[in-house]
Amino acid sequence: MISGKPIYPEARDLLKDKAVIITAAAGSGIGFATAKRCAEEGAKVLLSDTHEKRLSTSVASLHSENYEAYGLPCDVTKEKEVQSLIDFGIAEFGSVDVMINNAGLGGQSDLIDMTDEEWQMVLDVTLNGTMRCTRAALRHMIPNQNGVIVNNASVVGWRAQKGQCHYAAAKAGVMALTRCAAMEAAEAGVRVNAVAPSFASHPFLEKVSDPILLKELESGEPFGRGAQPWEIANIIVFLASDLSGYMTGECVSASSQHP
Repeated sequence: MISGKPIYPEARDLLKDKAVIITAAAGSGIGFATAKRCAEEGAKVLLSDTHEKRLSTSVASLHSENYEAYGLPCDVTKEKEVQSLIDFGIAEFGSVDVMINNAGLGGQSDLIDMTDEEWQMVLDVTLNGTMRCTRAALRHMIPNQNGVIVNNASVVGWRAQKGQCHYAAAKAGVMALTRCAAMEAAEAGVRVNAVAPSFASHPFLEKVSDPILLKELESGEPFGRGAQPWEIANIIVFLASDLSGYMTGECVSASSQHP
């Protein structure tokens, strides 16, 4: 790191010839950064998202750098679409080695003002969607006795934060799901881990967020800035690779801000 600016790492073939699926992988956030880092590390990648136009643009961006990449729209709240995503990956790659569950939905609302619909929507995308994708991946990986699942959690799964009851509950659920699924999959040699980002900066977030709030979040970070999406992607790549071969049921914080 030079003058507080992170240095983009060189590729080391950490995922050479691996078949990887990433949900919510279109746009400028952690999902696409992860897809790009996986491709740079030698993986064949299948991107999914609900935004078809952004998805096509993201896949085209990887194609322009000569990476093997595919795209398939998928709404993780719909079991049929989740199963179609896994089936597509198996058909294109022969098997799925890594499933990265990045899809999530947040929001800001105090509990006393929150509607059942707001609560249910966040839980259905963030927790139930992760469950559906994890379940579908395990049904493929356990019989093959091979595979890795990486879930995107959040430090709010540990940390209390006003206006985040629905999101925090969902992310804490993702952490618990990760631990329990890991125990069920261990006998087959399948690993399940999670990463818990704190605050990752990207153009879309900056466009839709209050600049004052973003400054407050940055000031609370150990390095005095938000993470770049690819810095979170680096942790995901590590968890997906053989370098973390003895890790399962873990949730790795990308910040010091947890108990």
